[in-house]
Amino acid sequence: MNDATIVVERAGAIATLTLNRPDVLNAMSRAMNAEFAHAIRELDSDENIRVVVVTGAGAKAFSAGADIHEQVATADRSPDELARMQVAPQASGWELAACAKPTIGAINGLAFGGAALMASSLDIRIGCEHTKFRFMATVYAVNSTWTLPLVVGLPKAKELFFTSRVIEAEEALEIGLLNKLVASEKLMEEALAMARSIASNDPVKVQGVKKLLHQQVGMGYIERWNNEREASKTWLRPKPPREAHRDFLKGHGNDQPPQGGSTEEMRRA
Repeated sequence: MNDATIVVERAGAIATLTLNRPDVLNAMSRAMNAEFAHAIRELDSDENIRVVVVTGAGAKAFSAGADIHEQVATADRSPDELARMQVAPQASGWELAACAKPTIGAINGLAFGGAALMASSLDIRIGCEHTKFRFMATVYAVNSTWTLPLVVGLPKAKELFFTSRVIEAEEALEIGLLNKLVASEKLMEEALAMARSIASNDPVKVQGVKKLLHQQVGMGYIERWNNEREASKTWLRPKPPREAHRDFLKGHGNDQPPQGGSTEEMRRA
């Protein structure tokens, strides 16, 4: 690992972005937040990248959140200045949430405060035995109120915000804050395997489905149905059947859909 605070590595269609300040538990300084946001925007605009994996350097932390030493050093600023300074770190969470490409978090350790916001902005989170979360909106700065309820539901989000308690890995899996829980030595392997699985699909469809899901947050049931139907007729049209089911048709030794009983046969496949 080099001296940069944000390290980006590309391997084919997958980019891995590493928070790289392990000596301070990958705490996010204002400069590091700006670098992170820039890196996400750059990857989002890279047509060769289909999936972004985010992790932390070292074995202890995904990120401890905001850089406390930097915050203490600016504690004599005016309330308005301090409020503006708190908005900047949240911008990186927004860049992550708004990224058109699917994002996977390999949450290798604790993710507290602003890092919990970052984690809840990811599409998918994979954790290990070292993973811990803490949402600190009632202890320090308000954040994650726009992300966490979508991940764990409103009642559980209220509990986690109001108590500001630490969420251990097993509970995080149980409440949906983690999609998968694996041994630490398998964490990156699992994250990259999932990234490859996603990257193997049509990026237009993958990013289109992500866009639909985000568009439909807050819509009523009928509005979501109509929105999906309209997308299917316009900007997210289905592939031609022969192209969409190419692997299935190859398995039958021809390029024609099977005749008779095809619905059941497709269901079994």
